[in-house]
Amino acid sequence: MWHTYLYQPLFNFLIYIYNNWSGENLGWAIVYLTVILRVVLLPFTIINERNRVKNRELFEDIRNAEKVYSKDHIERKIQIRKILKRRKVQPWATVVVLGIQGLVLVLLYQVFVGGLAEATQIVKELYPSVDFPGIINSMFYGMDIGVSHNLVWSGAVALFLLVEIYLEYRRRRGLLNRGDLMYFLLFPTAVFIVLYMLPMVKALFVFTSILFSVIVGILVRPLFARKPKKKDAKEKQ
Repeated sequence: MWHTYLYQPLFNFLIYIYNNWSGENLGWAIVYLTVILRVVLLPFTIINERNRVKNRELFEDIRNAEKVYSKDHIERKIQIRKILKRRKVQPWATVVVLGIQGLVLVLLYQVFVGGLAEATQIVKELYPSVDFPGIINSMFYGMDIGVSHNLVWSGAVALFLLVEIYLEYRRRRGLLNRGDLMYFLLFPTAVFIVLYMLPMVKALFVFTSILFSVIVGILVRPLFARKPKKKDAKEKQ
């Protein structure tokens, strides 16, 4: 089932993209494959962005409650409990997006470890409707995406994550703890180490996916932002 319904369709789709859309460049074929995958998962991505907006509003509400009830610890806990109770997010959307992307990463690893090794292996896996690509061009701007220990792309992903987490934490100032600081430092570092040890294709896939999420977030987040109350609007005027 794994080979017939998961590995082989992905392999053939990747070769089809390589032959027809990417100018016979495997790096760009991976980029196109990633974008297509994220477009398919777009409804779940939008739900994730809505959840992020709700979480930010949640943090703002908690911060305001802590200011208002700073001298009344009991009432402050009651109000924060009420705020948390109103929280409505769909964590399953994140699980779906990450799960499918994780599955594709595993399949891509299998493709690069054995599927593209020999011409006979490629021919064996191809559907009759997909043309044989010949010698695969795996160079992407002077770097072989099938080779591991790539500092540039693994570092780019880690730096991207570091900046994204920092910007998120800036919105939550006053509500951060030591665990958040550890996450800020350790998560990008761990991602860098893992991607550095794996073929560069992994870093290229992850970087493209993160960039897609950022662009979608910029476009759709304003749609879910909480509108200011009439009273607040009058005060601003």
